Amino acid sequence: MFKLSKKIQSLPPYLFLEIDKAKRKARAEGRDIIDLGIGDPDQPTPKYIIEALYQASQDPANHRYALDQGMPALRRAIAGWYKRRFNVGLDPETEILPLIGSKEGIAHFPLAFINNADYALVPDPSYPPYKGGVILAGGRPYLMPLVAQNEFLPDLKKIPVGIRKKAKLMFINYPNNPTSATAQKSFYQDVIKFCAKNKTILVSDLAYSEMAYDGYKPSSALEIPGAKDTVIEFHSLSKTYNMTGWRIGWACGNAQLISALAKVKSNIDSGIFSALQLAGIAALEGPQGHVSSMCNLYQGRRNALIKGLNSLGWEVRPPQATFYVWIRIPEKYDSIKFAAVLLEKADIVATPGLGFGKYGQGYIRMALTVPEERIKEAVARLKKIF
Repeated sequence: MFKLSKKIQSLPPYLFLEIDKAKRKARAEGRDIIDLGIGDPDQPTPKYIIEALYQASQDPANHRYALDQGMPALRRAIAGWYKRRFNVGLDPETEILPLIGSKEGIAHFPLAFINNADYALVPDPSYPPYKGGVILAGGRPYLMPLVAQNEFLPDLKKIPVGIRKKAKLMFINYPNNPTSATAQKSFYQDVIKFCAKNKTILVSDLAYSEMAYDGYKPSSALEIPGAKDTVIEFHSLSKTYNMTGWRIGWACGNAQLISALAKVKSNIDSGIFSALQLAGIAALEGPQGHVSSMCNLYQGRRNALIKGLNSLGWEVRPPQATFYVWIRIPEKYDSIKFAAVLLEKADIVATPGLGFGKYGQGYIRMALTVPEERIKEAVARLKKIF
């Protein structure tokens, strides 16, 4: 009998795999499942990006090992996009590192700075790789509760002084998954000041920056003066360009942090398939009209879901960003049992908040990744059981 390492044993089950198992079982039984669980865009990747991949894949030179730090042309394209979007200047040579999706970079980053028993400040609820990456690096996650009373922002004043001095990393993610909360520049100013004072690295996950509604435009932590002294920011093509399965993203910011992550990755992977990198350049430098179309589509779906849920008396606030709706559930349920009821009685898949951390208890997350008519059908099913 083989014994798992203590690190692996300490990891919780990966939430989305468990949800996928339950969903597959229900579908195998012939049930009409409405999947509002995993946040995977249902719209296709824009054709110009697919064409760029096709053309690049015809060139045998692109079938070799890629450079670990990514093509210079891709790094320049990322720098150009950041300058246009956030008016932030990045050095393509030292301040940008392409990734095989932002998830792997986020999960690998703690390996560069966390020693055994070092602390990292992790929001709760949060995207699971923040906590998982810290645990696999041998560190200790210190949870920063994200609660409604504080607009789902961490309360920095409640972090004990002793923990502040020991924390090597702090993770933040706005627009936020799973709560869909947003953050203003004043928040970034406070967090960067906090991290600079305590010599803590700020890890900003900005995967949802282009998915926003009602005129709201998310900010980057790197827009704050002095941010590059302490910030590494992670971004992805997954949500903006409907490229979740393509696995391409990047890290940017402080050159020392970028270099450290590059060293970790050079010992783990051999870079991104070169044809994918060329497709990524096409995405960043090509026509961007689909981004506003995407936001309009999700905003319509959001409005339909919010209207329907509020008609049940659930009092759900419409999110300004992401394609998630964070929903407070009736107090008599815990989140896992409530999600089970939705699947069992309404054939609806939703993500239990507890899967994102203990402060997700009492909530479920629904993703706006099905057509509006299916969202309305889901509401109709809910009305039959609540």
